Amino acid sequence: MKLKMIPQGGFLNPDSIISSLNIKSGYKVADFGSGSGFFALLIAAIVGSDGSVTAIDVLQGKLDTLKSAAQARGLFNISYVRGDLEVFGSSKLNDLSQDMALLTNILFQSQKKLDILKEAHRVLKVGGELVIVDWDPTSMFGSKETGWKFSKEECQQIASGIGFNFDREITATNDHWGLVFKKT
Repeated sequence: MKLKMIPQGGFLNPDSIISSLNIKSGYKVADFGSGSGFFALLIAAIVGSDGSVTAIDVLQGKLDTLKSAAQARGLFNISYVRGDLEVFGSSKLNDLSQDMALLTNILFQSQKKLDILKEAHRVLKVGGELVIVDWDPTSMFGSKETGWKFSKEECQQIASGIGFNFDREITATNDHWGLVFKKT
Protein backbone atom coordinates (compact mmCIF):
# COMPACT_ATOMS: atom_id res chain seq x y z
CA MET A 1 0.00 0.00 0.00
CA LYS A 2 1.57 3.29 -1.10
CA LEU A 3 0.30 6.48 0.50
CA LYS A 4 1.10 9.93 -0.77
CA MET A 5 1.10 12.82 1.62
CA ILE A 6 0.96 16.51 0.85
CA PRO A 7 3.17 18.36 3.31
CA GLN A 8 1.43 20.88 5.52
CA GLY A 9 2.73 24.43 5.33
CA GLY A 10 4.95 23.59 2.36
CA PHE A 11 8.05 23.02 4.53
CA LEU A 12 8.77 19.27 4.59
CA ASN A 13 7.93 16.67 1.98
CA PRO A 14 7.42 13.43 3.93
CA ASP A 15 7.38 11.30 0.74
CA SER A 16 10.79 12.57 -0.32
CA ILE A 17 12.35 12.13 3.11
CA ILE A 18 10.88 8.65 3.66
CA SER A 19 12.02 7.50 0.20
CA SER A 20 15.62 8.41 1.14
CA LEU A 21 15.53 6.07 4.16
CA ASN A 22 16.11 2.32 4.37
CA ILE A 23 12.75 1.40 5.89
CA LYS A 24 11.84 -2.23 5.31
CA SER A 25 8.77 -4.39 5.74
CA GLY A 26 8.65 -5.70 9.31
CA TYR A 27 10.59 -2.79 10.82
CA LYS A 28 9.70 -1.32 14.18
CA VAL A 29 9.88 2.47 13.99
CA ALA A 30 9.48 5.06 16.74
CA ASP A 31 8.18 8.42 15.49
CA PHE A 32 9.31 10.85 18.20
CA GLY A 33 7.15 13.97 18.21
CA SER A 34 4.80 12.47 15.65
CA GLY A 35 2.28 15.31 15.69
CA SER A 36 -0.63 14.52 13.37
CA GLY A 37 1.36 11.73 11.78
CA PHE A 38 2.44 12.76 8.29
CA PHE A 39 5.48 10.50 8.63
CA ALA A 40 3.85 7.78 10.78
CA LEU A 41 1.17 7.09 8.18
CA LEU A 42 3.69 6.65 5.38
CA ILE A 43 5.96 4.48 7.49
CA ALA A 44 3.08 2.29 8.69
CA ALA A 45 2.20 1.52 5.08
CA ILE A 46 5.83 0.56 4.31
CA VAL A 47 6.50 -1.64 7.36
CA GLY A 48 3.20 -3.48 6.83
CA SER A 49 1.37 -5.77 9.20
CA ASP A 50 4.61 -7.47 10.27
CA GLY A 51 6.05 -4.14 11.38
CA SER A 52 4.91 -1.38 13.68
CA VAL A 53 5.09 2.33 14.26
CA THR A 54 4.95 3.90 17.69
CA ALA A 55 3.77 7.50 17.47
CA ILE A 56 4.88 9.51 20.49
CA ASP A 57 3.73 13.04 21.16
CA VAL A 58 3.14 15.25 24.17
CA LEU A 59 -0.25 16.41 22.79
CA GLN A 60 -3.09 13.91 23.03
CA GLY A 61 -5.11 15.82 20.42
CA LYS A 62 -2.41 15.24 17.79
CA LEU A 63 -2.37 11.52 18.59
CA ASP A 64 -6.17 11.37 18.34
CA THR A 65 -6.03 13.04 14.91
CA LEU A 66 -3.40 10.55 13.78
CA LYS A 67 -5.42 7.60 15.07
CA SER A 68 -8.48 8.72 13.11
CA ALA A 69 -6.43 9.17 9.94
CA ALA A 70 -4.79 5.75 10.37
CA GLN A 71 -8.10 3.99 10.91
CA ALA A 72 -9.62 5.71 7.87
CA ARG A 73 -6.70 4.34 5.80
CA GLY A 74 -6.91 0.84 7.28
CA LEU A 75 -3.58 1.14 9.09
CA PHE A 76 -3.75 -0.76 12.36
CA ASN A 77 -0.04 -1.19 13.06
CA ILE A 78 0.40 2.16 14.82
CA SER A 79 0.43 2.50 18.59
CA TYR A 80 -0.07 5.86 20.26
CA VAL A 81 1.89 7.06 23.29
CA ARG A 82 1.43 10.35 25.04
CA GLY A 83 4.82 11.16 26.47
CA ASP A 84 7.31 13.90 27.20
CA LEU A 85 10.42 12.79 25.34
CA GLU A 86 12.60 14.98 27.56
CA VAL A 87 11.91 12.42 30.32
CA PHE A 88 13.91 9.18 30.13
CA GLY A 89 11.59 6.21 29.56
CA SER A 90 8.57 8.31 28.56
CA SER A 91 8.30 6.66 25.15
CA LYS A 92 7.23 3.53 27.07
CA LEU A 93 9.19 1.46 24.53
CA ASN A 94 11.41 -1.42 25.61
CA ASP A 95 15.18 -1.08 25.51
CA LEU A 96 16.74 -2.15 22.20
CA SER A 97 13.33 -2.68 20.58
CA GLN A 98 13.30 -0.36 17.54
CA ASP A 99 14.95 -0.55 14.13
CA MET A 100 14.60 3.19 13.58
CA ALA A 101 13.80 6.35 15.50
CA LEU A 102 12.58 9.35 13.51
CA LEU A 103 12.76 12.88 14.88
CA THR A 104 11.38 15.53 12.53
CA ASN A 105 11.16 19.13 13.66
CA ILE A 106 11.17 18.38 17.37
CA LEU A 107 14.66 19.03 18.67
CA PHE A 108 14.54 22.76 17.91
CA GLN A 109 11.61 22.94 20.35
CA SER A 110 13.68 21.71 23.29
CA GLN A 111 16.58 22.86 25.37
CA LYS A 112 16.99 19.21 26.44
CA LYS A 113 18.15 17.80 23.12
CA LEU A 114 20.58 15.42 24.82
CA ASP A 115 17.78 13.91 26.93
CA ILE A 116 15.63 13.27 23.86
CA LEU A 117 18.55 11.67 22.01
CA LYS A 118 19.33 9.49 25.04
CA GLU A 119 15.75 8.17 24.91
CA ALA A 120 16.20 7.38 21.21
CA HIS A 121 19.48 5.63 21.97
CA ARG A 122 17.82 3.56 24.70
CA VAL A 123 15.07 2.21 22.44
CA LEU A 124 17.14 1.56 19.31
CA LYS A 125 18.65 -1.83 18.55
CA VAL A 126 22.40 -1.95 18.02
CA GLY A 127 22.81 -0.99 14.37
CA GLY A 128 19.45 0.79 14.39
CA GLU A 129 19.09 4.12 12.62
CA LEU A 130 18.43 7.50 14.15
CA VAL A 131 16.98 9.94 11.61
CA ILE A 132 16.89 13.62 12.48
CA VAL A 133 15.39 16.37 10.33
CA ASP A 134 15.32 19.82 11.88
CA TRP A 135 15.37 23.53 11.17
CA ASP A 136 18.61 25.05 9.92
CA PRO A 137 19.61 27.89 12.25
CA THR A 138 20.14 30.16 9.22
CA SER A 139 16.53 29.74 8.07
CA MET A 140 14.56 32.97 7.98
CA PHE A 141 11.55 31.06 9.30
CA GLY A 142 11.08 31.00 13.05
CA SER A 143 13.16 32.92 15.55
CA LYS A 144 14.91 32.48 18.85
CA GLU A 145 11.57 33.12 20.55
CA THR A 146 9.98 30.14 18.76
CA GLY A 147 12.66 27.61 19.53
CA TRP A 148 16.28 26.66 19.92
CA LYS A 149 17.57 25.86 16.45
CA PHE A 150 20.95 24.19 16.16
CA SER A 151 23.27 23.19 13.36
CA LYS A 152 23.82 19.75 11.91
CA GLU A 153 27.39 19.96 13.24
CA GLU A 154 26.08 20.54 16.76
CA CYS A 155 23.71 17.59 16.29
CA GLN A 156 26.57 15.36 15.15
CA GLN A 157 28.59 16.33 18.21
CA ILE A 158 25.74 15.54 20.63
CA ALA A 159 24.83 12.26 18.91
CA SER A 160 28.40 10.99 18.67
CA GLY A 161 28.88 11.74 22.37
CA ILE A 162 26.23 9.18 23.34
CA GLY A 163 27.06 6.31 21.00
CA PHE A 164 25.80 7.20 17.54
CA ASN A 165 27.97 7.09 14.44
CA PHE A 166 27.20 9.51 11.64
CA ASP A 167 26.07 7.56 8.55
CA ARG A 168 24.90 10.06 5.95
CA GLU A 169 23.14 13.29 5.17
CA ILE A 170 19.72 13.32 3.52
CA THR A 171 18.06 16.09 1.56
CA ALA A 172 15.26 17.84 3.44
CA THR A 173 14.60 21.45 2.34
CA ASN A 174 16.55 24.69 2.03
CA ASP A 175 15.37 25.49 5.57
CA HIS A 176 16.09 22.08 7.14
CA TRP A 177 18.97 19.67 7.43
CA GLY A 178 18.67 15.89 7.64
CA LEU A 179 21.09 13.40 9.20
CA VAL A 180 21.13 9.64 9.67
CA PHE A 181 23.12 7.96 12.44
CA LYS A 182 23.68 4.32 13.38
CA LYS A 183 23.64 3.13 16.97
CA THR A 184 26.88 1.45 17.97
